[in-house]
Amino acid sequence: MADISNTDKPVLVLLHGWGVNQGVWQTILAAITPGVQVMTLDIAGFGLAQQLPEPYNFDTVLAELATQVPANSLVCGWSMGGLLAIALAERYPAKVKQLALVAATPCFLQQAGWPGMKAAVMQQFAQSLQRDLAQTISRFLAIQAMGSATAKSDAAALKQAITAFPQASAMALSAGLDFLSSQDMRQCFAGLSQPLVGCFGALDSLVPVAVVPQLQRLQPQARFHVLAKASHAPFISHRAEFLIWLNNWLAEITESGV
Repeated sequence: MADISNTDKPVLVLLHGWGVNQGVWQTILAAITPGVQVMTLDIAGFGLAQQLPEPYNFDTVLAELATQVPANSLVCGWSMGGLLAIALAERYPAKVKQLALVAATPCFLQQAGWPGMKAAVMQQFAQSLQRDLAQTISRFLAIQAMGSATAKSDAAALKQAITAFPQASAMALSAGLDFLSSQDMRQCFAGLSQPLVGCFGALDSLVPVAVVPQLQRLQPQARFHVLAKASHAPFISHRAEFLIWLNNWLAEITESGV
C-alpha cells in the first residue's frame, strides 16, 4: 500500500477484484499521473489483509475498507472491488469524492432485463472452490482474459502479479462469490450523487458489455467507455488504452480542482 503523505494531492484508491489482490495493479502504477497519490488496498481476506472481520460478511468487509480509505478519495474499483466501491460511495459518501468502475456493475448476477453472469456459473465456481482452491483461481484468471487477443499471456500476467502476495483465505473467496451473486445495488447505484465514470471491455464474458446502456439509464450523467477488444481485465490486456482513459479522468479532476 502506498504511503499517503502529500495531502495536497488527491488520493486515488485502487480496489482489486475477486480471487486476486493489490498486485494486479503493479504494472500500471508507475504510469499513473503524478498529479495524484495512489493507494492500493487489499480487501479483507485477500493479499496482505489477512485479518478477517467477524462475522465476515459484506457489511463488515465494507466497514473495514472504510477505515482505510481517506476522506474525499477518488475510488476506482475493478470487478468485485467496483461492487464494494459503489457501496462505499453510498454508505460512506464522505470517503468517495468521485467514483470509477472497471468491468464492474451494481448487480453481477443476470436478472430479468439485466445482463450479467448466469447463476449456474456462480454455482460451479462455488462448488469447485471446495474441491480445489488453486485450480479454481487459475480457471477464474483464464476466464477474465477470455476473448482478448493475448488471453494466455494476460492470464499468466494476472497470476504472476498476485503471487507476490499471500494467497486469499478460503473464507474470503467463498464469501466473495456470495457477494457477487447476492448483492443487488442497482437502486443505491441510481441514487449516487458522486461524479461517475466507467471502463468496460466489449469482449468481457463476466460483465457483458450489454449492461452499459442499463448503467447509463440508472446514471444518466455518468460517462462510460468501452474498449472494443478488451475483456475483463483491460488494465492488463490493453494497458496503454486503459491508462489513457484513467489518466484523462484524473487530469480532468486535478486540473479543475473538482
